[in-house]
Amino acid sequence: MDKITKICSVITILLLTVCGAGRGQDQAFYELKAGFKNFIQCELTRTDAENHFKGEPFSVAMVNLFNVTKELDITIITGAVKCDVQGQYLTLYVAVGLRELKGKTVVSYFTIRHKDFRILATELIRYPYKERCPWSKYWISPG
Repeated sequence: MDKITKICSVITILLLTVCGAGRGQDQAFYELKAGFKNFIQCELTRTDAENHFKGEPFSVAMVNLFNVTKELDITIITGAVKCDVQGQYLTLYVAVGLRELKGKTVVSYFTIRHKDFRILATELIRYPYKERCPWSKYWISPG
């Protein structure tokens, strides 16, 4: 009976360790997803409405995160934004490059286009971002 108790204890510890590791990854993903959504909404409403919608009133209907990749020291997030522009839906495709700077995550690169595209770090570097909508504003860690 003592062996069974020890085996059950070891299995419980292993399960808690594995499940805990998964939750940490999920938490990081949800932080990226929330930051991406809020950053894009801020960026569109503050700066790019005239460029993309010719000054027409619009609302953001959906922000969808497609992929998160790591190249060099850049985390690249790609996705799409569906906007309602006077009753018509338009989709824009977005790439954001994040870097760690003095312990904070900042947006270093940003591009938005009307057509879907494949982005690499070397191409994204051609689109430096002058911070208007700080990334750190969109995810506040409770810890």
